[in-house]
Amino acid sequence: MRNKNNKHLGIEVDPELHYKLRYIAEYEGRSANDQILYLIRQCIKAFEGENGEIVMPAEKPAAEVYPQD
Repeated sequence: MRNKNNKHLGIEVDPELHYKLRYIAEYEGRSANDQILYLIRQCIKAFEGENGEIVMPAEKPAAEVYPQD
């Protein structure tokens, strides 16, 4: 059952990228969604390993939370 607190992330990918993602996911025994979550977690783990833990702040507007370029 879906967790109503989870955020939805919609992305567009070209057909070749989509096929390759699903191929790898199936090879590793994951759904495409689980593969994307796995890759996101790996990216966060690597980032935090180099830069320290990212602490989630209290509820604030996105403009106040995310670093600006």
